[in-house]
Amino acid sequence: MKRRLFFLFLFFLLFFTNTQTSATDRWDYEKTGHVTWDIDTKEKMVAITFDDGPHPQYTPDILDVLAKYDAKATFFVLGAHAKKYSGLIYRQFTEGHEIANHTYNHNYHPISSKELKKEIDDTAKIIYEITGTKPTLFRPVGGAYNDLIINTAVDSGYHVVLWSWHQDPEDWKNPSVNRITNHILSNISPGDIILLHDAGGDRSRTITSLEKILPILEKKGYKFVTVSEMMLRNEMKDSSFFNLFLK
Repeated sequence: MKRRLFFLFLFFLLFFTNTQTSATDRWDYEKTGHVTWDIDTKEKMVAITFDDGPHPQYTPDILDVLAKYDAKATFFVLGAHAKKYSGLIYRQFTEGHEIANHTYNHNYHPISSKELKKEIDDTAKIIYEITGTKPTLFRPVGGAYNDLIINTAVDSGYHVVLWSWHQDPEDWKNPSVNRITNHILSNISPGDIILLHDAGGDRSRTITSLEKILPILEKKGYKFVTVSEMMLRNEMKDSSFFNLFLK
């Protein structure tokens, strides 16, 4: 009996310890001020983000839908795609969207800090050549992060942006339009960073979902802003609040 109780205790100890470790990872990184999943705000604004583009077929259609609703988005682009479809990067830039760094080749294999820095720098160089501006936001491949990835990005001058845990409809798996739409709408909250994709597979359902989501959220009073704008507006709000006590 004592032996069974010991193993039961050991199981719960390991379970809750591991759960706590994985749950506190995010908060530990957020405390550094270098990593963002979403914004703590009551203002009705969200940031829609697209990974892996640009794509010659899907990105233009997404831009058309965004323009229809005067919505701004953040595109985490791949350097290889940006180089190949520079015209789309320029269009994103001129239409007021934010262009961010998502590495050059989107490699999933383990990578050294030196290799990652080269991927980041090569992508930034291409974006700068097209737009005349350097990206300031970075999203790691697959949303995978650790000290090496975070520190390499931060040392390269970037703020790391992931996404709201409740706002990943997994459109990369090509689910139904209803599933994508319902996932986003049922979980929506001010300050959300929504994860979508404009490349890496058939994104026609993502486009159709976007067409459905935007007018519904617009009627609910939501604004669609870039990640940087949402972060800035929240910082300005906090600054205004604290300034009241400094006067």
